[in-house]
Amino acid sequence: MFSLNVSTPGSVARVAADLHPALVAAGVDRFRDRHSLVVKRFEGEESLPHLRERLRTALVGAPAFEVRTDGVDTFETPPRGPGPVVYLAVESAGLAALHERLVDRFGAVAGLEGDDYTPHVTLGRGGTFDAGTLADLSDRADSATWTVSELVVYDSRYREAAARLSLPA
Repeated sequence: MFSLNVSTPGSVARVAADLHPALVAAGVDRFRDRHSLVVKRFEGEESLPHLRERLRTALVGAPAFEVRTDGVDTFETPPRGPGPVVYLAVESAGLAALHERLVDRFGAVAGLEGDDYTPHVTLGRGGTFDAGTLADLSDRADSATWTVSELVVYDSRYREAAARLSLPA
């Protein structure tokens, strides 16, 4: 499966590293070593060259946009895989508009996209999070802000970036 992702800057990795001891204390046992932000997933798409060309067409005129992390939250029962999933919440009107544009063009993956889309950067899975723990983690999490001018097509079969697409500044 392919996904279109936003690469995260070093400031996001620093926020994750700062939170790591508290997440271990909360019982998180599976951590992400690479942090990214999914814009859109593509199920059933088998040809990278075909997807890349469809994306280039869909992205014509899509501008660069700003993204900001804003606190920590969880998906207690995620649609895929074990829970809970603990993540950095993301705020971005530009990201939301791009996601909507791509869903209109490619369709939504049920349970994950469209109205169910929650932009986030996954930190890990497992653990126990009550409201107090989440509030404490959010208080500890510095905000990270960056401008997105490039998107990455990620190939989950090979666990690597398969293509890069630029957005005009």
